[in-house]
Amino acid sequence: MPKLKIAVLFGGRSGEHEVSRNSGAAISNALSVSCEVFPIGVAKDGQWYGPIPLPEITAFEPQNHPEKKVTILPFPHSRGVIYSLPNLDKIEEVDAFFPAIHGTFGEDGTLQGFLELSQVAYVGSGVLASAAGMDKVIMKRIFSDAGLPQVPYLSFLRKEVDSEPDKIIKLIKKELGFPCFIKPANMGSSVGISKATDEEDLRQGLSKAAEYDRKIIVEKGINAREIEISVLGNENPQVSLPGEIIPCNEFYDYKAKYVDDRSSLRIPADLTSNQIKKIQEYGTIAYEAIDAAGLARIDFFIDKDNNEILINEINTLPGFTVISMYAKLWQHSGLNMEELTKKLVDYALERNAESRRNKTVYAD
Repeated sequence: MPKLKIAVLFGGRSGEHEVSRNSGAAISNALSVSCEVFPIGVAKDGQWYGPIPLPEITAFEPQNHPEKKVTILPFPHSRGVIYSLPNLDKIEEVDAFFPAIHGTFGEDGTLQGFLELSQVAYVGSGVLASAAGMDKVIMKRIFSDAGLPQVPYLSFLRKEVDSEPDKIIKLIKKELGFPCFIKPANMGSSVGISKATDEEDLRQGLSKAAEYDRKIIVEKGINAREIEISVLGNENPQVSLPGEIIPCNEFYDYKAKYVDDRSSLRIPADLTSNQIKKIQEYGTIAYEAIDAAGLARIDFFIDKDNNEILINEINTLPGFTVISMYAKLWQHSGLNMEELTKKLVDYALERNAESRRNKTVYAD
């Protein structure tokens, strides 16, 4: 039986470009054990280049591959054909795409929409779940509707921050107090996040978050443990045991995740059986609430003052770097990286086959 051909997309137009290259390398190397891999590097301007040799993925720079511009075409039944640019010569045909692009234009539903138009199989959630999971404000509203407990929060548009900063700061101080966390609504990997302990911190944090997104979310700070679970599957998802992040910095920001390399992961987390059961239950509810598919990592807080379990967020395209929790949690359950990535491809093919059952033309 011939090996499946999988195109791995990495890089992208996002503040998480560098992290995505590392995820793309890990995924490509793992898949190469059982599949033929066609790595595609997406430059910061959005142009696709491929195939990129596996050893060059983490250091991908478009200027090193000017002759390798490629694309797919968004027309029905294109069936995974990859074309060279500018002549549109067919150079490869793949069975599925594996997006490893975190953040904007990769995790937010835009790439998923492009792949849907091309009617190709791809790993992970569809347009709706990807968009909802990326936008922290929409995500929290869906979680609230599903009855999941969360920390108190407020959201603002960048134009409000620009035009009425004093009014917004006054409202945050009244409703949330200090400390609080300020985040761009549509970023991951803790890009643009800051902690405010006074009004000056808050003012600077709002300005920083506004650099990355037109929508900003501010959350009440609590004295919390940070717990994460991994979810795998489509209609009947499996949920891993929880793990705990022990951040090396004051909170688990971008620097703590990817620069200092001193944060530690405790797998499994030191929790009671009831806490584990509740976190897994909440995780399943959250996954199904946004109609996620394939994979997700779901983050929780446990308030150290009262042991309350609060859902923080869902990541529909979690990291696959050497320090990422998603694959580590499954590895603890006996599923190694090679097996995990192959399962994700199988789930992508399954979901694509299910999608093709839908009628798109009305007929009695």
